[in-house]
Amino acid sequence: QVHLVESGGGLVQPGGSLRLSCAASGVTFSRTTMTWFRQTPGKERELVAAIDTTGASTSYANSVKGRFTISRDNAKTTVYLQMNSLKPEDTAVYYCKALESRLAGGLVEYWGQGTQVTVSS
Repeated sequence: QVHLVESGGGLVQPGGSLRLSCAASGVTFSRTTMTWFRQTPGKERELVAAIDTTGASTSYANSVKGRFTISRDNAKTTVYLQMNSLKPEDTAVYYCKALESRLAGGLVEYWGQGTQVTVSS
């Protein structure tokens, strides 16, 4: 059974930092691309950052470039999102998504339950 457990969310003042974690189990992490999304009420889920299976390649939404950093530790089967210089518009529920490439072929995706990030003074 696959589990993705996000943690690290909370309330932070503008300009502050948070580090989100997403611990994965039940997947072959070394064959799994990891992505962070976020969503606010009434809006579609937005891709924030993605990282390939080795960590060599990353991509970011324009709105977070230069402020957020995605990384992964394959030994700990965990992906991180370091968020610096936070703005009120970063307030959202943050979700991690795992996209596993199966040895038998095909891709399967899994989602975590989300963690709330609130940026407010």
